[in-house]
Amino acid sequence: MPPLAAPRRHLPRGEDFLLLSPTEQPLAYRQVDRLFATRAIARGAQVLPLPYGAEIAPRYAIGGRALGVEDYIARTQVAGLLVLHEGRIVLERYALGLAEETRWSTMSTVKSMTSTLVGAALQEGAIRSLDDAVSTYLPALRGSAYDAVAIRHLLTMSSGVAWDESYTDRDSHVNRYSKSLGDKVPGGVLALMRGLARIAPPGARFNYNTGDTYVLGCLVSAATGMTLAAYMSRSIWARLGMEFDAYYTLESEGGQEIGGSRAGVALRDFARFGAFLLADGVIGDTRILPPGWAAEAGRPAFALDPSQNSYGATGYGYSWWLDPDGAMVAVGFAGQSLYIHRAARLVIVTLSCWPQPPFDAAYGVDRRAERLAFREAVRAACGA
Repeated sequence: MPPLAAPRRHLPRGEDFLLLSPTEQPLAYRQVDRLFATRAIARGAQVLPLPYGAEIAPRYAIGGRALGVEDYIARTQVAGLLVLHEGRIVLERYALGLAEETRWSTMSTVKSMTSTLVGAALQEGAIRSLDDAVSTYLPALRGSAYDAVAIRHLLTMSSGVAWDESYTDRDSHVNRYSKSLGDKVPGGVLALMRGLARIAPPGARFNYNTGDTYVLGCLVSAATGMTLAAYMSRSIWARLGMEFDAYYTLESEGGQEIGGSRAGVALRDFARFGAFLLADGVIGDTRILPPGWAAEAGRPAFALDPSQNSYGATGYGYSWWLDPDGAMVAVGFAGQSLYIHRAARLVIVTLSCWPQPPFDAAYGVDRRAERLAFREAVRAACGA
């Protein structure tokens, strides 16, 4: 006898996560923890208050049209927008089903967060030097293309290991990685990384590689003897006073965290992480990051052609894209970004659902230009 009918929710397949239609994107990005295995990043008992200041109303122009906040949200499929200036929230918006407590997919913005944990491990001595070989901490990668790679090369996307980050090609490395996550294959991602070839000497050239940050996360776990989620909680999340638990996605049930994509974080907690970098990694009287880490992480290891990347960055640091105006920016698939301008004391968090090919052509919006124009408008509105 067949089982009784019962209400069920339809969710997209995890392996299609980078290929979703515009109607599926907001549903999936709000519920990453239902598509993939996850591990909680626990918050602490106290919440760091983010007081509200006078609200700004930035205005910008595109194609001769004068536009404002509501236009920006509609034209660039924004789900969450928050501006923190001088420690006060001056703009906060929610759309596309996002709520204050929703943990939205970080996409690759979590790369910058994971790289920050390297600074924490360096400060406490769990990692000795950024020039240490990766294989010193991860013996499983001895004999692979990663054997001669140093931690610094992982931070700066210059491992020299072959990697294809083509999101529209189902056979690319990043989509093979994505399928392994969707299928929750134990050890599947590390097996993929072990099998990659070397195409350049370590440190010789920049090649954006989500797999490099997976390896970096494995290394932090090995060096600290803790899961990546537990280490993030102990060193930053609980101490800083985050409002909500976050989570890392896992390669499989109970497996290794994915350090480079698909974590879940609430909007205001993104801003708190930005404030942590504005404070150069100091929480209260405790230094979590080495002195000057934020400046070092935001220094260009590689110069970039701004026309050749989705943000318009002119450089790349320790897993941070570098804005032409001097800010460091965590950037993620489909329009996620965490913009941190230390001199201006400014943080801008943007959570989005940018349509992907072939759907994007129907919208007729240059979202990169729109984002940079809105950023300038925010700076002007803040007097920054």
